[in-house]
Amino acid sequence: MIYKPLVLKWRPRCFNDLIGQDHIVNAFTNAFNLNKIHYAYIFSGSYGIGKTTIARLLAKSLNCINNSINICDTCDACIEIQNNCFIDLIEIDAASSSGIDNIKELIENAQYFPVKGKFKIYLIDEVHMLSRSSFNALLKILEEPPSHIKFLLATTEYNKIPKVITSRCLHFNLLKINNSKIILYLKTILTKEQISFDEQAIIYITNVANGSLRDALNLTDQAIVFGKGKIILNIVVNMLGIVDINQLILIIELIISNNTDQLINTINNISTNNINWEKFLTDILLILHDILLIKTLSNYNSNYNKNILFRLNNISKLLSINIIKKYIDLVLNGYKELLIVDNKKLIIEITLLKLINY
Repeated sequence: MIYKPLVLKWRPRCFNDLIGQDHIVNAFTNAFNLNKIHYAYIFSGSYGIGKTTIARLLAKSLNCINNSINICDTCDACIEIQNNCFIDLIEIDAASSSGIDNIKELIENAQYFPVKGKFKIYLIDEVHMLSRSSFNALLKILEEPPSHIKFLLATTEYNKIPKVITSRCLHFNLLKINNSKIILYLKTILTKEQISFDEQAIIYITNVANGSLRDALNLTDQAIVFGKGKIILNIVVNMLGIVDINQLILIIELIISNNTDQLINTINNISTNNINWEKFLTDILLILHDILLIKTLSNYNSNYNKNILFRLNNISKLLSINIIKKYIDLVLNGYKELLIVDNKKLIIEITLLKLINY
């Protein structure tokens, strides 16, 4: 039996399945209701947040027998687009096909009507990587597009697309997906897949994914393999090269209590694992940020459990706002030094000793 990764198995089949891009869904709902579908769209944003997925869903809607945003997902066009075999959906990866010849071929074929669908759709991924001559050729057809053609352009670097191209397209900027939405989505999928999981492990995976649902699903797949069919906290911690939040908070508590010996011993124990030291300092920074928020906000909401929140509250009572800000500055300076020095552990120790001696 061929295994299908979660990122493919759970790829949205309709707009209702999309996570975290409600403004896009609302815009296209209105466009279909008003029968005002533009001939060219640009979808921009970070990687793994749904740019090409939304483009394919729009291709479905345009060619579906329903002729609306409510995709039937059962007609020939919907099924073939889902299976990547729809003859009237032409996908071009500009990262590997950036030359003028590819765009010339596109222009030559654009004059022909669609074979099966209502529209012939060109989906150009990473469009910002097209050459200047390719952009000039693309401009020609965007100036006077045939009525049976739709252009769907996706990019991670919108600012690199020439103004003459962007001015002829409708632009949608996709947002990084909120952590709470990714956590809920992963829990839902894992429950349906009947895979047991540790909630804190899901939080770690989501934090590392940094708003990318694709990364979150791929890391979840990896964690399932490492955990032999389960998602286990300590295995995920080692897999990601991170330090458990309880140890991170302990480090801050040792700094506050001026316990240098135990602080260095803790760092030595942590370093026996395959630690990502950049992520380590980033996590320390995030905890200091949370402590600052607890100190300044009357109502602070977070994904932390009660025990961790209790410890963070206690720390916030021991530190003034100015000291927390100084700690944040020292950690930020340490991060800059970390990027230019090979001995990462040395910089970590120096940075933490600066904090303990402040």
